[in-house]
Amino acid sequence: MSIVKKVVLAYSGGLDTSIIIPYLKDTYGCQVIAYAANIGQGKEELQGLDKKAKKTGADKFYLLDLRKEFVEDYLFKMIKAHAIYERKYLLGTSIARPLIAKYQAKIALKEGADSLAHGCTGKGNDQVRFELTYKVFAPQLKVIAPWREWGIRSREDAIRYAEEHKVPIRATLKKIYSRDGNLWHLSHEGGELENPWLEPKTDMFIRTLSPEKAPNKATYIEIEFRRGVPVSINGSKYDPVGLVQKLNDVGAANAIGRVDLVENRLVGMKSRGVYETPGGTILYTAHSELEHIILDKDTLHYKDLISQRYAELVYNGQWYTPLREALDAFMESTQRYVTGTVRLKLYKGNVIPAGARSPYSLYREDLATFSQDRVYDQKKAEGFIDLFGLSMKVASEVHGKPKE
Repeated sequence: MSIVKKVVLAYSGGLDTSIIIPYLKDTYGCQVIAYAANIGQGKEELQGLDKKAKKTGADKFYLLDLRKEFVEDYLFKMIKAHAIYERKYLLGTSIARPLIAKYQAKIALKEGADSLAHGCTGKGNDQVRFELTYKVFAPQLKVIAPWREWGIRSREDAIRYAEEHKVPIRATLKKIYSRDGNLWHLSHEGGELENPWLEPKTDMFIRTLSPEKAPNKATYIEIEFRRGVPVSINGSKYDPVGLVQKLNDVGAANAIGRVDLVENRLVGMKSRGVYETPGGTILYTAHSELEHIILDKDTLHYKDLISQRYAELVYNGQWYTPLREALDAFMESTQRYVTGTVRLKLYKGNVIPAGARSPYSLYREDLATFSQDRVYDQKKAEGFIDLFGLSMKVASEVHGKPKE
């Protein structure tokens, strides 16, 4: 075992990272610097972290407010790219890890640490996301991943370890969910969710009302975008963080943003996660509606193709890669004219488009109308169809008609 003198731990105050502090002290006899990032997980999650970390054995504590950077440089880029993993997941945990790990590495270099540590399990995706980021910003530092070293094999074991070392935790054997929250979303894993046949329990959800308890009257909102970036809600301007928070509140009250997904993890297994992403769901829908009236067909269709690849890069922790930067350049070019306003109807878990307008809209009523028009010569369609279907006609004549 190599000598470890000072380690910076990505610390959340949850079960896993809380027990890692005494583990590092006992195993390596090193100094431990606990670092937490404020990415909008809420005051309850952040309150008292300093005292808790030091009481558990940390020698020093950092808390960095990264909310503004998180929204502007990470979330808004995902919205522009329309990145959705496996048709459902809006990547709330995935997109946060590279940001957290980047500043963890910077603190380690500043403090002269020789090691970095995280609380990710050997079964999960987050270990990859953290460690790929370390390789970019501090590749010379040793990585300590206790879940790949110690004898703890379950959350039940971790709870018992915490009790033995008198580490204060919130997790219990009755409520065993593994949760991760930030400004964008809240995820739930574990417990009865490990059986895909079982419906999530009502009391598991924290951020969103159930559709049954949502208002019986629809809520209408208007979101304005400039070059693909949301800037106002119902005519009122918001800073980026405030805008996401406002939409979280509106969405949560209308049961928006619940997703239940059995996803393909990067490490090869399928796992089930339940996510609450109220504001993000609203923004994705609004941005998509605006693109529909602004982007030309070829650009929209090609963007859809590479949006999936973009989502895979985010999910796999490959944020700091040349490919992601190159795709961002393309995405940014598509947003040149994505300026306008979208009206949405929120009702019992549904986000229903109710109108869109833009000074750059390519939609022309005089071309699309079914009423009498003087712009479109319908006779020309016959020649177009003849040319468009020419290759099909020739293939049929040579090869014969397809078998039914």
